[in-house]
Amino acid sequence: MRMTVADVMTEKVVTVSAATPFKEIAETLIAGGISAVPVTDDDNHVLGMVSEADLLRKEEFREQFYREGYRPPLRARMRHPDSRRKAGGDIAAELMTRPAVSISAKASAIEAARLMDERDVKRLAVVDYNGRLVGIVSRRDLVKLFLRSDEEIAADVRDDILDRTLWMSTGDVQVNVRQGVVTLSGWIERRSEAAIAVRMTHRVNGVVDVVDQLNWRQDDHVPTPRGA
Repeated sequence: MRMTVADVMTEKVVTVSAATPFKEIAETLIAGGISAVPVTDDDNHVLGMVSEADLLRKEEFREQFYREGYRPPLRARMRHPDSRRKAGGDIAAELMTRPAVSISAKASAIEAARLMDERDVKRLAVVDYNGRLVGIVSRRDLVKLFLRSDEEIAADVRDDILDRTLWMSTGDVQVNVRQGVVTLSGWIERRSEAAIAVRMTHRVNGVVDVVDQLNWRQDDHVPTPRGA
């Protein structure tokens, strides 16, 4: 039900070595239509990542090099403290962001999205248990999860949530999906079971939102005592 990084990552990854020159890296990005490239050693271990932003540091700091008084904004200096080093770099080892932010292929797509957000990156190197590169996953790969058809989503909710995961009678529950928005309606035995069904439906890949129209026969909600 929950997709992993292995399900969405790109396996055929263009890489460069630590000694790859600046211009060759730029040509690699343009030719491949990609925004970043992993830097690997001879054993395919990931050393870092060079992005378009890393290359643009040279242009950003060009005026400063020519003593024209350019100084990056404070926010940029705090977020990218190594900008000056990259601006003076000529090879991948001097230009790359290191260490590369990486993730296991077994991790969930949700974990990948959270890690990208926490580390403020647009892609992750996917590595095996030895730290060797096996793929790359980008924001675009994760956005593709929302392109799943309404029929696929409905089948997942019915088969994996209602019929397989929940240990309860759900035969009176209807599932309707339109543009990724799932509407759960009908009857379920307990109020707590309805809440579980809604919560787990939110976790299905491709779900944009969940509309809760469930009714329950037994209200087993226990209110939290005041001051608890």
